[in-house]
Amino acid sequence: MSRVHDALRKAESAVQGQTAQPLPPMPQAPMPPRAGMAGPPAGTAVETPLTAPAAIFDPHGLLDRIEVIPFSPSPDASLLDPQNPGDTAGEEFRTLRTRLNHLKSLQPLKSLVVTSPSPAEGKSFTAANLALAQAQLEGNMTLLADFDFRRPVIHNLFQVPRSPGVTDYLQGRASLDEIIKRVNGTNLCIMPAGEAVLNPLELLNLREVKVILDTLPSIFNWIVLDTPPLLFAADANLLATLTSGTLMVVRIGSTTIDAVTRALQSLCQNNVLGIVVNGARRGDLYSKYTYYHSYYYSRPE
Repeated sequence: MSRVHDALRKAESAVQGQTAQPLPPMPQAPMPPRAGMAGPPAGTAVETPLTAPAAIFDPHGLLDRIEVIPFSPSPDASLLDPQNPGDTAGEEFRTLRTRLNHLKSLQPLKSLVVTSPSPAEGKSFTAANLALAQAQLEGNMTLLADFDFRRPVIHNLFQVPRSPGVTDYLQGRASLDEIIKRVNGTNLCIMPAGEAVLNPLELLNLREVKVILDTLPSIFNWIVLDTPPLLFAADANLLATLTSGTLMVVRIGSTTIDAVTRALQSLCQNNVLGIVVNGARRGDLYSKYTYYHSYYYSRPE
């Protein structure tokens, strides 16, 4: 570990010595392995060499350089449809969006951690649909970043490759241009988790995580991070100290008061913006909404 600390201190000293200089050019993508050299099998966790942190990136013109992908969600993902912004199923996320945007007008909110006390409470579902709802607003560039290196699902929801992603960038194996994809016809960009690693928490402690979370808000109005559950890993706790706010997702009939209490107590920084309740019956939420709006949508032209 002493060699790791020495390397990080040298990297930080080098970065601090360049603060008065222009940002360096984008690092080139790593060369593919030579013929005959076999890489690790797909999905295999790779031990991360933390002695070579990723280089500082140049954010200028990033949106013009990234790949544009079609919106092709998994059939069972239950994601909002960007081409149908008025569907009733997204009304709760638009309400959540409105409240967050109001908070942003009162305090600086740039990046948002979405987590839960325990697994299977709907945090990834909430993060993805909140990002889609934000991206529906004109000019509201939004980045959905998968920082759950342990059990990432964002790439499955949008049916995009898991790698290259965040872990590949932090290990110096991919440039920022390669790991961000823009959904065609929308203001939404996606950053998948990347290759599986054995040491996700150590990777998140790299200074480059703070650098990108501090720099990306110059490009995006909102950065939504999907992170591991609070009671099962310290990842979300660490990321909460590097972001502007935290949303906790709980599930009706599943999450206990004790779990919520322990999850809140586990946070090092008191920046919880609210709790999102997931799993309510659709009829309870939307019957009155549908009745109220049926007149508007059925009016003759």
